[in-house]
Amino acid sequence: MSIARICSRAACHQPAVSTLTYVYADSTCVLGPLATYAEPHCYDLCAAHADRLTAPNGWEVIRLAPDPAAAGPSSDDLEALANAVREAARPLPPREPGAGTPGAPVEVARRGHLRMLQDPGANTSEG
Repeated sequence: MSIARICSRAACHQPAVSTLTYVYADSTCVLGPLATYAEPHCYDLCAAHADRLTAPNGWEVIRLAPDPAAAGPSSDDLEALANAVREAARPLPPREPGAGTPGAPVEVARRGHLRMLQDPGANTSEG
C-alpha cells in the first residue's frame, strides 16, 4: 500500500503532482514531475500551487514538463526486462573442481534469483 504524497504548502492537503528543487548556486528554481521519492530538500506541490509558483527577485524558474510518451514503459524498457529474465534463467556452466577462490562457497544449483551453495568446509566424501 502506498501513501499518496500531499502538497508541502502549509494548510494544503491536495495530492502532490510536482516537485520543486532550489539550485542556490545558480539562483534557480526547478519545477518538474513528482519525484519518485520524497527528498529532504525538495518540496512536493499540488497542481494549483505548481501553476502559481513564482521565484524570488533575481531568480529564474525552470519548468520541466513531463513527456506523456515517457509515462509508460518503452520498448527499450521491455526488452531490457526480457533480457534480464533470460539471463537469470540461463543455467550456469559447470565449475571445475578446485576452480575459483580457495575456501569460497561453490554454487551447485540455481533457480531464478535463488542459489544453492556448497559449504567449502563440508566433507563431501562421506563413508
